[in-house]
This record gives sequence, C-alpha cells and structure tokens, in this order.
Amino acid sequence: MKKNKLYLKIIIYLLLFIPINVLGYSEYIIPGGENIGIEVNSKGILVVGFYKVNDEYIAKNSGFQIGDRIIKIDNENTENIDKMIEKIDKTEKNTIKYTVIRNNKEKDIDLDKVKENDILKTGLYVKDTIIGIGTLTFIDPETRKFGALGHEILEKTTKEKFEIKDGKIFKSEVTNIERSENGSAGEKNAIYDKEKVYGNIKENEESGIFGDYIDNIPNKNTLKVGTKDDVKEGKAIIRTVVNNNEIKEYEINIIKINKNSETKNILFEITDDELLNKTGGIIQGMSGSPIIQNDLIVGAVTHVIVNDTKKGYGIFLTTMLEEAEN
Repeated sequence: MKKNKLYLKIIIYLLLFIPINVLGYSEYIIPGGENIGIEVNSKGILVVGFYKVNDEYIAKNSGFQIGDRIIKIDNENTENIDKMIEKIDKTEKNTIKYTVIRNNKEKDIDLDKVKENDILKTGLYVKDTIIGIGTLTFIDPETRKFGALGHEILEKTTKEKFEIKDGKIFKSEVTNIERSENGSAGEKNAIYDKEKVYGNIKENEESGIFGDYIDNIPNKNTLKVGTKDDVKEGKAIIRTVVNNNEIKEYEINIIKINKNSETKNILFEITDDELLNKTGGIIQGMSGSPIIQNDLIVGAVTHVIVNDTKKGYGIFLTTMLEEAEN
C-alpha cells in the first residue's frame, strides 16, 4: 500500500514538472510582409500537354497522360528536362522506356524516337520548375524555419499540387500593380534577384511553403503567436508590400471565423482606403501577408473572393507553424 502511494506521488510530481503540451514552434516569431520570389523544382518531370509530330499525337497515343511525372528514362534516374534531353539524344535505341509516377504508382511507357524536319521530338510538353512571387509570412528566430503563401503551389495546367524536390525564396521587388476588379483578381508585377537567396524550400503543403531561412535574420520586433481562440471578429491589420517595396500595415475587418475549415479560417474585408485605392482589393502576390490582431500574429492572407475583391480568406497562423515544424 505504501509503495502504491509512493508511485502516485512520483507520478504527480512528474505531471507538475513536465509540460502537457509542448509546442514545436516558438511562442514569439518575426512577422513577414516582404515580397519574395519563389522557385520550386519538380520531383520528376511533369507532363503538362501534348503536341503533334508528323500529324500524330505520338506521346498521347503511347499512353502518356497529363499529370504524369517522368522519373526515369531506360531505368536511369532523370531529375530535370536537361537530363531528359541529354538521355534521349545519346541513346541509339529506336524505342525509349519512360518510367512515370501516376496515382502514386510507377508505370512504364514505351515511346518511339521520331523526327520531324530532321529534329528529334517527343510530342510532350513538360515542366520541371515553377517561378513566381508571394509574401513571406513568418520566420521563427529559434528554429530559423520560415513559412509563406498560406496555401500550396498548384501547377496551372493540371490544377494539382506541384510535387517538389526542393526550391528557394529570394529577393523580389514590386514594379507595378494591376488592380483587382470584381470578377477579375489583379496582381503584383515584380523583378527578381535570384542570386540573393533568403531560404531553402523543403515543403509545399496545403497550408503554405516551408523551409530553412539561411539569410541574416531581419532586425525586426517579434510578435506573440495568437491561437485560434485569440482570433476575434472586428478590426485587424495585414502587412504587405504594394509600393516602393516598403512593408506597410493596412486595416481590415474580420467578418467571420471558421475553425472547421482546413485553410479558409478567417473571412475578412479590406477597409483601408489607401490599399483599396492602390489595389482595388486583394491581389495575387498578396498571399502570405501576415494578419495581426491585438498585437498578436494570428493568420495569413490566402485567397481573394473574385466576385467581391475587397474580401478574402486567411488561414490560422498556428496551422502554418505546425506544418513548418513537422
């Protein structure tokens, strides 16, 4: 009986001194708002379309489908389009075996080498890289993890998540703004400096892109992370760049909170006249702009409502942070 009491006391002491819920991220993080260039490289070579060779869709007729990811040619790993072209040019075989990933399974497809006007052609439109812009959401100063966008990168032809091998974020400067109008989302136009790399992308997930920040940590104040319960209807701000590459804060109004959605958690409208005059509402490239309320960083902009571009959605920041630390 005394032993049981002793064990009980030990268990109670352990519960008192061991935290029940240990967060994988820091309680205070650096809010973003910077415009960034984004480049991601495909895990395999993505088939995005077909063209005719000698009046025939040779690749489509051989069994290729849009969305296939080519990973091998004649059993050799093929990481990018340059390697694919090199392998095709060097082989003396008339028929080449392509190994693709389709529905998470490997499949072999034979495709004959065909020339048109003495030029060797495959009949395949392929892609191995996507380049664009977005907004940095946060940097965790303790782990040096970063998050951006608040949503996954989709391939525009397949409309599916772009399966990435790796990628990077780098310096990008906004040059001009195409305004949003109801029925048509505007966008930021920008120039890139791919030599000025800020971080390496490791993941492309539903809640954003994530990786390791390798540049000097910005000299900015940290903000406490707000939980889902901290987000309230009412006034808030977003941080983003729309002019002179300066991060500015703009007022929004949170209309509704949805804790059941995976990503569309915060319905809001822009109320800031300066931002509305400049952009007409939410624009492409604004994805990832941090949402701040009551001095807490609580979310990130993710989507525009095209029929009412003053309104859009945001994701809970805790969802992004949890993904970043996985």
